[in-house]
Amino acid sequence: MSELLLDPGLIIALLMNFYILTVTSLKQMIYAVSFQGVLLGFLYPIAHTAVPPGGEADPLDVLVALRLIGLTAGIVIIKGWVIPTFLFKAMRSADVRSRVTSTIGIVPPLLLGGVGTAAAVVFSQSLPLAATHVSHLPVPAALATVLCGFLLLITRREALGQVLGYIVLENGIFVFGLLLIKAVPIMVELGIVLDLFVGVFVMGIIFNHVSRMFPEASIEHLSSLKDLR
Repeated sequence: MSELLLDPGLIIALLMNFYILTVTSLKQMIYAVSFQGVLLGFLYPIAHTAVPPGGEADPLDVLVALRLIGLTAGIVIIKGWVIPTFLFKAMRSADVRSRVTSTIGIVPPLLLGGVGTAAAVVFSQSLPLAATHVSHLPVPAALATVLCGFLLLITRREALGQVLGYIVLENGIFVFGLLLIKAVPIMVELGIVLDLFVGVFVMGIIFNHVSRMFPEASIEHLSSLKDLR
């Protein structure tokens, strides 16, 4: 059952990448990134209990089950409530516009995302993966999501849009971390969530400080700072 749910969930996460690349409403972009994070949070226990081909699932004792539930709840709450709430608050306090724009338009990032996703699938087939990962999508989904986040970082003009790109990039790292659940079960998830929270917190501080001088917080405005020297 775990294998039947993991790959479809990752496919939905990949589809969310394309939606995030095309959406122009800042609110819808925040909701989409939040939905992707919550989805990946629910995939964590599924990946944790996945059965290797030809193997049997190890029974979860009470402590392991409680830890699994606690980590899943923490990931979902942080990705689905804490971070979106913080971003909406920053959006209101800075009084930024509700639309995000791209330096190269909407279609080119979508095409690059599609080509990158296909390349990630092909590239993952050449990697020396374990037998438990060859037939699944964590590696191509992780690479494609990281690429999507990188595209958002370099193409979005608004600083808040770039923060969302960083979150998508971290979602890709989280997917890759699903491969290491059996080896390092607790450090991977807690480290990724902490890194994500701290990263957004730091970016939010920078965003709020910049917005005092530039209400739109655009990278075009940021580039003009060099003229103040």
